Amino acid sequence: MIKSHYLKVALCSALLAGVAQAELPAKVAQSLKAAGIPSEAISVAIVPLDGGKGGQFHLENQPRNPASTMKLVTTWAGLHQLGPAWQWQSDLLANQAPVKGVLDSPLYLRGKGDPKLTIERMWLWIRDLKAAGVEDIRGPLVLDGSYFQRSKALEQYDDDSETERAFMVEPDALMSNFRTQRVTFDSTGERVILRAEPPLNQVRVSNQLALGEGGSCAAWAKRVQQRMGEVSGSEFLVQYVGEMPAGCKAERYVPVLTAKSYTSALFWYLWYQAGGKGSGQTEDGVTPAKAVVLASTRSPDMVSNIRDINKYSNNLMARQLYLTLGAEIGQSKPNTDEAGFAAIQAGLKSAGLVWPELVMENGSGLSRKEQISARHLADLLVAASRSPYAAEYISSLPLIGLDGTMKKRLGDKAGEAHIKTGSLRDVRAAAGYVQDRSGKNWAVVAIVNHAEAAKALPTIDQLIRGVIEK
Repeated sequence: MIKSHYLKVALCSALLAGVAQAELPAKVAQSLKAAGIPSEAISVAIVPLDGGKGGQFHLENQPRNPASTMKLVTTWAGLHQLGPAWQWQSDLLANQAPVKGVLDSPLYLRGKGDPKLTIERMWLWIRDLKAAGVEDIRGPLVLDGSYFQRSKALEQYDDDSETERAFMVEPDALMSNFRTQRVTFDSTGERVILRAEPPLNQVRVSNQLALGEGGSCAAWAKRVQQRMGEVSGSEFLVQYVGEMPAGCKAERYVPVLTAKSYTSALFWYLWYQAGGKGSGQTEDGVTPAKAVVLASTRSPDMVSNIRDINKYSNNLMARQLYLTLGAEIGQSKPNTDEAGFAAIQAGLKSAGLVWPELVMENGSGLSRKEQISARHLADLLVAASRSPYAAEYISSLPLIGLDGTMKKRLGDKAGEAHIKTGSLRDVRAAAGYVQDRSGKNWAVVAIVNHAEAAKALPTIDQLIRGVIEK
């Protein structure tokens, strides 16, 4: 439930604007200049959480692309609109109970967009199906992904054509195990050994790596030559070529197949591994209303999920949450993508946060269209700090110098701020909570939109450092 005391936030924001300092802090301005980035490219909002004076602002009302700091909006909505104890439930159903271990009817797998249906949970789910008396699935596995009604007009985000990276995986109601394989490389012996887990029949991994001379293992892992794509309607090829330095071990997570074909392949692989028998056939369909639940799996709660989203900037999990908000709350819209935005807007409005410039496309920040002002992102942080769920929300953000996407930054100030980061090809951003030397707490937001935005990281770190040292 969203509490009425949030309505005070908009009034506090307006009052603070009257005492705003238009200029950037001197050290921040110097750092930005050294990076060759004009001051017009950055927006800053530094707001005291107690509603007092001393706020600092620079182009705070300018709409900016916030990159992954937009996840702060999506996770706020998940926590406050669905609730901290919310769980995603996925079901295995049938038209009838098994008879002497045999299921003659189709087995329906009804997906509900679970962001973290891992291989470990799939294994337990299948064990529960066997415990329900199923030994032989004579009918097909019917995949029901109707929970999400996706827009056909969506544009896929493409950052330097890196569409084969795990962070680019598209959301789906039938998602499982992030539809990835864990590929390990080992060149410590006489040849390069490659392994893929889970080993799916539909995915063929081709190892054409030669054993090279010594070199940097970390550097090689970042630039491993990987080729992938369908070789037929039912087979997916992942090929590795070139040389691997001797004496190295490395791993990477590789997205393969589609969500439906991956979940089908994973289900049958685990089913047979558990000693089950079955047709091995899969179809698309919708679960009949009178189907009986045989086994279910429930996700970790919302608090656990938003922690993963914000700490590690997990795009897929954020997008699954965004679409779930649409499916659960914004049902009047023609598709789940538009419904996600409508649901979040309704939640913000209920909290007194009405932002005309806000644009959300998928809720993860992995978009060229999404935008928000630094001022309003700071207002959200202030509102969240006054929520009954403030502790859960704040602790979901990375601790500087300690974990998540801030683990390797501001190490000398380790633990003194919770900061969510954002990064796209021409965007760098940070937003979160900072405590200064006197114990006063601040909401801090910095967003840089510029072709050389990558050079602005020292500037953003200087801004955070400056607040800590107030």
